[in-house]
Parts: sequence; structure tokens; C-alpha cells
Amino acid sequence: MIVSNAFMPPFEMDIQRYYLSYAFGFLAPATINLGLILNRPDTVTEYVLRILNDNKDAEKLFFIPFNTGGHWLLLAINPIREIVYYLDSLGNDWTTYPDMKILIDTVLQAFRAQRDIQTSRRGANSITWIKVACPQQRNQIDCGYFMLRFMRDTLALGRLMIPTDYFEEFKCAFYTKDQVDEIKEEWCQFMIELNVFS
Repeated sequence: MIVSNAFMPPFEMDIQRYYLSYAFGFLAPATINLGLILNRPDTVTEYVLRILNDNKDAEKLFFIPFNTGGHWLLLAINPIREIVYYLDSLGNDWTTYPDMKILIDTVLQAFRAQRDIQTSRRGANSITWIKVACPQQRNQIDCGYFMLRFMRDTLALGRLMIPTDYFEEFKCAFYTKDQVDEIKEEWCQFMIELNVFS
């Protein structure tokens, strides 16, 4: 389990950072979103496949903060196990975005082929999509913060699998205002540390 680094010795913080970089990956939302999938699917496919192939020797969970054009949701992909976790704070199903699903399935099939993994005809469509019962937003504006919180919760626990009914440690129907404000503050602090505003 990954713990808060507030009182962690520097050596243990280095181990934690190493584990996180080894176990998790991130794909840029500016490079994979619904608008680009519709307009330049080959470019998006090549980008995602390149990232997965660059990390093909170890099992990793890749986060894709996904923008549908007016809504943020989170895809978490384990390409080795061919599992896609779908976390949507509005409760939509992935069938709401068929172009997104087709692209991810295509990428995972290409990744499998490049790894020369043999599957039966039945197994050729064995990609598993899991809709996670994650906390739901109660307004139309907090989806981005919920998506960030889903990533944060997963990283905090350091697990490569997301339970269908979400993590017991963070399970709730809705995030409270304090929980949403907490992720807003952490995001602001992160941006300040990157000197984005200078």
C-alpha cells in the first residue's frame, strides 16, 4: 500500500516514486480525446500503441484522462491483461462513446499482435471492459475533479486492479465538497510547483 509521504524519509519516498513510475503510466489527454479520435484516428492509435510498446516488458496500469468534448471520464488500461477499467462520474456506459471503445479495442489487439501473443478465435475478442461503480457527481461541472480523484485514489493504494465496486477504502456514493476541494487544492499546488503560471 502506498502511504502519504508527509512524514516519509527521503529514501522511502524514492522507493515510492520508483514503484509508481514502474507500475503506472499516463497518456496525454491532449493526444487522445474524442475529437481527435473522430478526426485523426490513425494518429491517436499510433500514439497509444507507441506508449504501450515502450512499456511492454512489465505489467502496468495506464491512465487515460478522456475528454468527450464536454465531459471528463477516466480509462485505466492494463494492456498485458487486456482489461479496460471505465470510470465515469455521470454513470454513463462506455457504449455512450462507441468510437472511443473501437479505438481502444483496436490498439489492444494491435499490441497483442506485436507481442506475438497467440489466442484462439474466441479469445481474439477477449478484451474485458469493466464499468467501475465509482462515486458520482451531483452537478454538471465537477467531472474533471472526479476524474483526478479517481487517479489519485488508485495511486494512493498502488494497485494495478480496480474493483468493480471501487476501492473499499474510498467507497462512497458521492464525493463530499471537502473531498472535491481537497483535489482542487492538490491540483493547484501541483501546477504552482510546475511553475505553469510564471
